[in-house]
Amino acid sequence: MAWIRARGLTLVLLTMFALSLAGQVGAGHVAYNADRAEVGLEPAGLQRYLRTGHLWEAVFENWESEFLQMAVFVLLTTVLVQQGSPESRRPQRSNSSTRIRATSLTHPACPGPCAAAVGCCGYTSRRSALTFILLFVGAFAGHAAGGHAAAVEEALAHGTTPPRLAVSLTSSRFWFESLQNWQSEFLAIASMVWLAVYLRQRRSPESKPVHAPCAETGR
Repeated sequence: MAWIRARGLTLVLLTMFALSLAGQVGAGHVAYNADRAEVGLEPAGLQRYLRTGHLWEAVFENWESEFLQMAVFVLLTTVLVQQGSPESRRPQRSNSSTRIRATSLTHPACPGPCAAAVGCCGYTSRRSALTFILLFVGAFAGHAAGGHAAAVEEALAHGTTPPRLAVSLTSSRFWFESLQNWQSEFLAIASMVWLAVYLRQRRSPESKPVHAPCAETGR
């Protein structure tokens, strides 16, 4: 029980993720069969649906934008500041905090082989952004593959020539799907950074103390 309590936030969020994904699969399966019925095709079973681009295009399309959001946020907060936001470093302390982090890389508690190898320290100190970038690239590839599979299946259902992968990747549909999610993620980040200057949430680590002045940045 203590193990669960110590990891409650992650476990609850993963449970919500799993339930939402299951709901998406169920709703997507119904919508997919409705589209097939419109062109006179037989309904597809759930196992078949799980192998279609219709599902994975939608799944990876959203994951792609979320990982892009986190990668951009992690990277931008290393070089830019927002006075008064708890999501930002203090502008007047940005240089000193950088020196403190660089010094801490040689601390014995530094994770993994970092304390023994300067090159590894360079990677270790940047692996948060690198991990999110790799996750974004993987999700982008999944979106591209799923979208291409969906386009091929749609073309076959309508008796037209299936498009090549390059055509699917440069289509207005593919970039409409991507950019409609990207712009919402950037707006969400900007809203969080800006509104956190003026708004508080008691007991949240993402908020400044309730009585902290609006101009105060960081923790």
